[in-house]
Amino acid sequence: MSRIGRMPVVIPKGVTVDLNTDDGGTGVAVKGPKGALNQTMHKDMTVKIEDGKVIVTRPTDEKQHKALHGLTRTLINNMVTGVTDGYSKTLDIDGVGWRAQKQGKSVVFNIGYSHPVTVDETPGITFDVPAPTQVIISGADKQRVGQVAAEIRKLRLPEPYLGHGIKYAGERIRRKAGKAGKK
Repeated sequence: MSRIGRMPVVIPKGVTVDLNTDDGGTGVAVKGPKGALNQTMHKDMTVKIEDGKVIVTRPTDEKQHKALHGLTRTLINNMVTGVTDGYSKTLDIDGVGWRAQKQGKSVVFNIGYSHPVTVDETPGITFDVPAPTQVIISGADKQRVGQVAAEIRKLRLPEPYLGHGIKYAGERIRRKAGKAGKK
């Protein structure tokens, strides 16, 4: 039995979980204080709500069913966590004169290009700029928060010689030595 898959997902107060079964799979809708999320699970997985807990079961012990068992439970748990607490990623900007500035519902990046780069908020994703060299991306959907953070990081990837670029908070960049010079 999958160690992760067999654990029930506890539904906290203020959160509602609705199931919708059709031919394509089980649709799970989660609503909470931070928003609402929907996802369709694989048709082989059985999702039930019992005693304020979501329980996921699998039909057989095939390798694919074992993998889907843990995945389905984790996706539901991430949805419940997202609508109660939310997710966030912090990006740090490192470079001489490089900065970010919030303007309305978008963030303007000055990161060494000849023009400023503007990134707009999408529904369910919010930006916060507590310092000119720091951007916090927040939202209820873990996958979308990570995707937006990765797209912003891709604007200026950290380079290995000086370490300039946009990186995740706490990310360690492997540095290269550079030229040795003439002796």
